Amino acid sequence: MKKAVFLMGALLVLFPVLAFSNGQQEKSKGTAPVQAKVVKISVGYENATSEPAAKAVVKWADLVKQKSNGSMELDLFPNSALGKKTELIDQMIVGQPIITVADGAFLADYGVPDFGIFYAPFMFDNWDEVWNVVGSDWYKNLCDQLAQKASIRVLSSNWIYGARDMLTVKKVVTPSDLSGLKLRVSSNKLSIVSFTSLGAAVVGMDMGDVYQALQAKTIDGVENPVTSLANRSFQEVAKYLCKDHHIYATSMWICGEGFFKTLTADQQKILAETADEAGLYNNELQDAATADAEKKLLASGVAITTLTSEQQTAWVSAAQPFFKMASKELGWTDGLYATVKNASKKK
Repeated sequence: MKKAVFLMGALLVLFPVLAFSNGQQEKSKGTAPVQAKVVKISVGYENATSEPAAKAVVKWADLVKQKSNGSMELDLFPNSALGKKTELIDQMIVGQPIITVADGAFLADYGVPDFGIFYAPFMFDNWDEVWNVVGSDWYKNLCDQLAQKASIRVLSSNWIYGARDMLTVKKVVTPSDLSGLKLRVSSNKLSIVSFTSLGAAVVGMDMGDVYQALQAKTIDGVENPVTSLANRSFQEVAKYLCKDHHIYATSMWICGEGFFKTLTADQQKILAETADEAGLYNNELQDAATADAEKKLLASGVAITTLTSEQQTAWVSAAQPFFKMASKELGWTDGLYATVKNASKKK
């Protein structure tokens, strides 16, 4: 009898504990937090992993993961491993979570021709002028036009690709030196029209064919940032560099507008702000790479010409006819040159 009473008392003591435990388990089952889905974005670009831009993209991925608390991740595909730029843009336009890199001349072909002014010859005198334009209301409106017309969102525009110069088989100092010179340029219409207006005989050619063409003398020169020229060893077959800085070339990182709108406002802000932060890192790396490239050219016997202010003015003057014909030839807005030049001078 005493044993039975003892057991009954023990059960009465344990019952509330068991009930509480079971209740907590049920409550836990009913209110367990749902893990937020991680937004994974593929980033495709042409750069090799050793290049400054590729190193800066790695930093960008780290920043995105850190500042989004892991809610966003960038999957990186250098060396065009994800596909060609045009293929990636086709995919992003239909909503795929893809980012790639472009430039003004390229974006001009997507319904907003005014982007091409970033690749116009002698449009800018220095990088500060470029950044003034990129930070202007005019440029914000231009990016909004691209989003509306082509469903392409510009995330960042502060990545330096490099100031473009000319490496030739004969010395070039003045615009008249281009007369009769066969110069390799990018195959886009903007580059062809602009260098033709300067007096060169332009040749659209893949960069992979330039070395042999210079060696065989089927072309007389090539224009690009010195980092690209030196990395491809063109200094072995062309011995004159004119540092005319005819284009201050920037890179624009883009994604599809439809995908961009699926992100929260905070995620959109993080993606764009970290892109700009990584862009500053890219620019530091580009400065160092440019200095190294010039040393490499000099070591190979290249004669480097740095233009005087008078010589630079002569090139700027020679480019003016191009701007007069651009509205007709390239579909630019009337008065675009003056609008952008004014924006470039604002502090």
